[in-house]
Amino acid sequence: MCVAIPGKVISIADGRATVDFSGNQVQAYIGLVDAQVGDFVLVHAGCVIQTMKQQEAEEIIELMNGIE
Repeated sequence: MCVAIPGKVISIADGRATVDFSGNQVQAYIGLVDAQVGDFVLVHAGCVIQTMKQQEAEEIIELMNGIE
């Protein structure tokens, strides 16, 4: 089972987004969704698969931090 954690898009170039996950930045393909800089997104297998509202993202991040 895979768990996707929300990250924030900090830049977009050449069909790829740089997504920040609590200080860890990863590159993800962005062609499947219409995400913009500043959006919170879920990434799976190197692709952005969903955008989400900031409040939802923050709730999930808080829950995941509680598990650690």
